[in-house]
Amino acid sequence: MKTTVTFYSEAFTIALRAIVAHKLRAFLTLIGIIIGVASVILVGASISGLNTYVIDRVSRVLGVNHFMIARMANVGPLSEEEWEKRNKRNKRVTLDDYEWVLANCRSCKEVGAEAQRSLDLTMNGEQLFGTGITGVTANMVEIEDKDISDGRFIRPSEVETGAFVVVIGAQIQEKFFPQTDPIGKTLKVAGFPLLIVGMEAKRGSMFGNSLDNHVYVPITTFGHMFGRLFSLQVHGKAHDPHSSQAQR
Repeated sequence: MKTTVTFYSEAFTIALRAIVAHKLRAFLTLIGIIIGVASVILVGASISGLNTYVIDRVSRVLGVNHFMIARMANVGPLSEEEWEKRNKRNKRVTLDDYEWVLANCRSCKEVGAEAQRSLDLTMNGEQLFGTGITGVTANMVEIEDKDISDGRFIRPSEVETGAFVVVIGAQIQEKFFPQTDPIGKTLKVAGFPLLIVGMEAKRGSMFGNSLDNHVYVPITTFGHMFGRLFSLQVHGKAHDPHSSQAQR
């Protein structure tokens, strides 16, 4: 035991003398260790923060436990050549496809559909470019966990009758109805006057693209406004895994 203590004591003394004799080298070594450890911590924190950001933003767009079937799926803009290639290769997703998923997806809590296009909107001399016009089934509010801050979302009866109603994004309200309640007012889209029945809560942006420059209309109304030869996106929301296991 005494020999062991003596060994470590002598080793410590030799190390201390070396540090004192070579102060600059010891200082630079210490700085290197600090920088190395700090770099590892910084990279880990950055990856964790980016992961949290992506999950938060994606969940704001798609919700959770959610899948989507679309004719074209991509991140970022497509080149004209790539778009033409996909347009020729990929078949349109139709109402029949939506009804098949609705009838056969046993693990789905909800199945909905939507169609999209973009337009420039003009009102009272103000103009908003590239507004997303989305035709939806009424249950898309549950599938994508939409947060309606004022008014309500589209009702099933309004989808069945093709009612001319609209739910607007926060950017629409800020641009065309500043400092006023837009509920009950009219917004003209593609020449059609639509009654505003709800407004979605502000979602911010994702990778520089606004998540608030859009409107929702009943998918049947969308077909009346733009024709019925569009490709659908079929959306599904799965049962909660724990509740599914409990049901089994």
